[in-house]
Amino acid sequence: MTDTPVLEPAHLVADPAQPTPTTDVRAAVETAARAAKRASRVLATATRATKDAALHAMADALVAATERIVTANAEDLERGRGNGMSEALLDRLALDAARITGIADALRELAGLPDPVGEVVRGSTLPNGLVLRQVRVPMGVVGMIYEARPNVTVDAAGLALKSGNAVILRGGSAAASSNAAIVAVLGEALEAQGLPAELVQSIDAHGRAGAVELMRARGLVDVLVPRGGADLIQTVVRESLVPVIETGVGNCHVYVDADVDVAQAVTILLNSKTQRPGVCNAAETLLVHREVAPTFLPAALAALGEAGVRIHADEAAATLAPEGVEVVPATDTDWATEYLSLDLAVRVVDDLDAALEHIGRWSSGHTEAICTTNLRAAERFTRELDSAALIVNASTRFTDGGQFGLGAEIGISTQKLHARGPMGLGELTTTTWIVVGDGHVRG
Repeated sequence: MTDTPVLEPAHLVADPAQPTPTTDVRAAVETAARAAKRASRVLATATRATKDAALHAMADALVAATERIVTANAEDLERGRGNGMSEALLDRLALDAARITGIADALRELAGLPDPVGEVVRGSTLPNGLVLRQVRVPMGVVGMIYEARPNVTVDAAGLALKSGNAVILRGGSAAASSNAAIVAVLGEALEAQGLPAELVQSIDAHGRAGAVELMRARGLVDVLVPRGGADLIQTVVRESLVPVIETGVGNCHVYVDADVDVAQAVTILLNSKTQRPGVCNAAETLLVHREVAPTFLPAALAALGEAGVRIHADEAAATLAPEGVEVVPATDTDWATEYLSLDLAVRVVDDLDAALEHIGRWSSGHTEAICTTNLRAAERFTRELDSAALIVNASTRFTDGGQFGLGAEIGISTQKLHARGPMGLGELTTTTWIVVGDGHVRG
C-alpha cells in the first residue's frame, strides 16, 4: 500500500551490492518448510471435528494470553512511533483486549463453516463405467509475506488449518514482537490438541533474507500470498519462484450518480472513507455526476471535513467545498493513490460514461461502489467495470471475507486465475480427480 512498506520490497530480492542470504538462513527456511510439509500431511487426513476443536483451542488460548500479547504489541507500537509510522498504520498494528477477542471470535466462526476438504466439485460416470469425481484437497504449505497486521497472523493460521494446510509466515519487523507472541500461543494450543506446532511457523527471525528464501522454496512451499503495499506485492509476484496468488492494492472508488438519494449517499461515502481509513477496502476516490454535484458535494464535503478528511479536489469540486473544509488541488498522482489515511480524491464527472472511464483507467481492480436509484445505471456499472467487487448502494468496507460470510480472509485477490475477491477457505484448496474403475484399460 502506498505508505512506506514495513518490509522494504527492494530488499526482498538479491542486490549485487549486498551479500546474498547466508547458507544458515537458507537452511533454516528449508528446515521450516520441510517441517511444514510433514505437518500438512498429518492435517490432510484430520477430520473436521479435529480441526474445529483445534480452532476453538487456538481462540481460547489467544484470549487467555491477552496480557502477554498486548505487552508484546506495546513494544511494536513504541518502536513504530519512534520510526515515524503513520497513525493509520499504527491503528492497523495495534492490539487490545477487544481486538484480540474479535480475532479469537473469527477463529470460532471458521470452526462453524463447512470444511471444504473433500467437497465434490463435480462428478460423473462415463459410458465405459469409469466413475469420476473432482474433489477439493489442501494446497499443502502456504507461505505469507505481509506487513504490519498481526491480525493477519491469526487469520492466516486459522484459514490454513481449516483448509488442511500448514502456513509459514513472514510478517515484517514492525509487528515482530506481536507475531512472535501470537505464533507461540497458537503453537502451544495446537500441541495441546495433539497436532504439530509446525502447522503455524514464523520466519520473522530471519529478516529479509528469510523472505527471499521463502520465495525461492519452490517444491517445499506450494503457494505464496503477499499482502501489503503495491511495491511489496509486485516484487513478490515478479521475483518469486513459488506460485503466487496476487492480492491487490485498494484504490477503491465511490461514484455518486445523477439519480441518487443524497442523504444515503453521504452516509455510504462517510463509512467507506472514515470507518477505518487504513485498510484496503476504504474508499480513496469520490466521483460525482455533474448534475447532482451542486446538491451533493456541499453536504458531503462538510461531513468529510468534520470527520477530519483532507480533500484533494479537481477545480469543479473545489468550488463547491464549504468554508472551513481543507481542500488541495488534485493531480493525476491523487487519482492513482491509495492513501490509507484521512485523505480523499474528489472529481466531478460529466456522466456515467466519464465515471466508468476514470475508474477503468485508475482503479486497482479491488472494489468500486455506485450510489444510484437508477437501475439501468447500476446494471451498467456492474457489467462494464472489471474489479473483484462491484457494490450498489452500500459501503466499500463490505469487501471483506468476514462480511461476506467466508469467515476470516487470507487476502483480497485482484487477479483472475484461481481466486478473485476475498480469499476464504475454498481459495486455499486445489482439486484432485478421483477415478474409480473395475479393471478398465484403455484401448
